[in-house]
Amino acid sequence: MKRVPCAEAVVAVLESEGVNTVFGAPGAAVLPLYAALRQSSIRHVAVRHEVGGTHAADGWARATGDAGVCAGTSGTTMAAGLHAALADSVPMICVTGRAATTKPHREVFQAADTLEVARPVTKWAVQVKEPAQAPWVFREAFRVARSGRPGPVLIELPIDVQRGTCRHDRALDAPLPVAVPRPLPQVVRAAVDMVCTAKRPLILAGGGVVAAGACGELLELAEHLQIPVQVTLMGKGAFPEDHPLFAGMAGTQTQTRWGNAAFLAGDLVLAVGARFGDRHTGDLDVYRKGRRFIHVDIDPTQFGRVFEPDLGVSGHARPVLAEMVAEARSRTAALQPGKWVRRVGELRRTMTRRDDFDDVPIKPPRVFREMNDFYPRDTTFVTAIGLHQIWSGQFQTTYLPRRYLVCGQAGPPGWEVPAAIGVTCAHPERQVVAVVGDHSFPSVMEEVAVAARYRIPFVIVMIDNECLGLIGQAELPYDLNDAVDLPHGEGGVDHVKAMESFGCPARRVERPGDIRDALAWASAEAAHKRLPVLVEVMVEREAKAAMGPALDAIKEFEPLPELVTVDWSD
Repeated sequence: MKRVPCAEAVVAVLESEGVNTVFGAPGAAVLPLYAALRQSSIRHVAVRHEVGGTHAADGWARATGDAGVCAGTSGTTMAAGLHAALADSVPMICVTGRAATTKPHREVFQAADTLEVARPVTKWAVQVKEPAQAPWVFREAFRVARSGRPGPVLIELPIDVQRGTCRHDRALDAPLPVAVPRPLPQVVRAAVDMVCTAKRPLILAGGGVVAAGACGELLELAEHLQIPVQVTLMGKGAFPEDHPLFAGMAGTQTQTRWGNAAFLAGDLVLAVGARFGDRHTGDLDVYRKGRRFIHVDIDPTQFGRVFEPDLGVSGHARPVLAEMVAEARSRTAALQPGKWVRRVGELRRTMTRRDDFDDVPIKPPRVFREMNDFYPRDTTFVTAIGLHQIWSGQFQTTYLPRRYLVCGQAGPPGWEVPAAIGVTCAHPERQVVAVVGDHSFPSVMEEVAVAARYRIPFVIVMIDNECLGLIGQAELPYDLNDAVDLPHGEGGVDHVKAMESFGCPARRVERPGDIRDALAWASAEAAHKRLPVLVEVMVEREAKAAMGPALDAIKEFEPLPELVTVDWSD
């Protein structure tokens, strides 16, 4: 086996693992790796900030289902991006340089202890201490990132290690296998027993269903047993929202009104790849009362983390659901829709929230109505933390997996734009729309410049309530409208001018009837000019979203139809 430069072996491993794009911020401590990248087939997208590189790699991973890769020179500023990936179970490899192994104790330039910063927000943080370790550490990093509950790995490459040599032969090297754990047969039978004896069962599909590629098996099980299916925010796209068995979303923030009603009427929940996050469950006494829970997860340490399920099923979501389908088919022929399915359908018809407002200023639900009507089913939407995420979860419709990408748990502001860059790089043929809020957009304008430089086209729809909606729901001892009342260009941020300063088209919309034309214009401009394009929609300043502390205590802010009267007795 021949001896090659360490950095060359690392790049060979990346290519073998299927990496075709690396997002990074080059610097002195990582230059040998960059020199090797220049001789490879891998495209490099230079970001303006290391955390932007992690978010772009995150978006790439969510869109493809495989590990995204980013690189940086010191790595300490990657922590926010690593946390976002860890919290949402996103496979990612972050490579960072470091001073020579003999130097850190001398407090040399960029010699911070990056591993200690990264350990709480990664599955594995490791320093390569010898050149001979490098190919093997990278192989193991990909295996760790993809295995079990996926997540990020940080690899620190001291510059003297990068400059070293190691033995490596591409023809004799390959990715390490990733285990796909199967459930115990007796546990599968017990789960099907519980589902089949329930009178009003629901399936709750979390992000783990999408990550496992188990959406087909989920559909088979739901249709065979005629079980209504709900999704969590991370699970949007796991089940088509126009399917007769779709039962909405339950939650205290991102929820549908009829989804909460259906959940509270159910007597058994089969939760697959869901972690029972607090914004979903709310008050646990309300959430759990009167229903049993089956929890399916690839990570058995999730069982009992929030509350103890009646049955835990440890295994990869795809074989678990496939074996449940086989067990169900061995017991009964495909069922027809029964009373429970018809009841859920009645809730869906009668308990929707309004989205047809013609008001000026624009009400946020109208923005999502226009997006739902205009964009095709296979559009990829990217959104993150803020009121715009809550409105999106409540009103935006999704039909396919990996087409609704949301930074659900960690919520770093400004995630959407670099993530949209990653998505578009992964799938340049797709229509990509980043749904953003005005509160975080200024912090990522530098990454808009990256998209402009590399001709990465996508549409940015900004829901602009001038930052007041997010904090306006809190009880403040002063009048916020008096404290912050700045028109565009007078102390505030003129987002249209900011976009145009990078050569990117932008348009502001203030009337609901103009939204659709603006979306059509933006999509055409992005495709023609190969640039990001902004549609800034000005919505009412004090716009609020329906939220509450428990599933049965959601405060609604708009006129609603009368509550449907349904006989829940059996």
